[in-house]
Amino acid sequence: MTWEELELLPQEVARQIELHNGRVVWARMPKPRHQRFSRRVGNVLERNAQAAMRTGEPSGCWQVDMECNVFFNHSKNDFRTPDFVVYRCLDEIDDDIAAHDVVIAGEILSPSNGEEDIEGKKAKYAEAGIPWYWQVTLVAGDIAVLRVYALEESTNLPNGIVPLRQRNFIQTHEFVALDDHKIHLDLPFPIDIDWAELRF
Repeated sequence: MTWEELELLPQEVARQIELHNGRVVWARMPKPRHQRFSRRVGNVLERNAQAAMRTGEPSGCWQVDMECNVFFNHSKNDFRTPDFVVYRCLDEIDDDIAAHDVVIAGEILSPSNGEEDIEGKKAKYAEAGIPWYWQVTLVAGDIAVLRVYALEESTNLPNGIVPLRQRNFIQTHEFVALDDHKIHLDLPFPIDIDWAELRF
């Protein structure tokens, strides 16, 4: 299917579809609990992005949204829809989000997410050069774990070794609700999140 054909479908059908190199992949509508936690994570990321923009450290302009298509090519026939996304401010308010503008792509994991689906999305974001990937795990109706991954380029391999993928994510942080009182990260801009903000 092409993006043009997708746009002809009724909105309630089209918004349940991702295109993976023109192949239709059904993305079921998330449950309210899933949406609630996407919104909470998005809200705290937006608060931190705004604080960074006010201080100008580091310099940049960021936008935070939930469930927006991230496009991997100009034909728009290849896109994923992360649960939350932080990206560089666009020239026009209604411009599409290109993968090269994204600084964080994030997913709220639920039991319906299979390992193949999770790893496939992660690999796609890495291949596109998105510098940060976040995974949020829910347990018993609450956010239990936040895992943060950074993009790594495969450059220091022995002669004759060719990686399957030139770019991969490596886990850099794991924040566990029971252990940690606060989430702190320095990149892509200073991020401070109190677990209480995610629980309220």
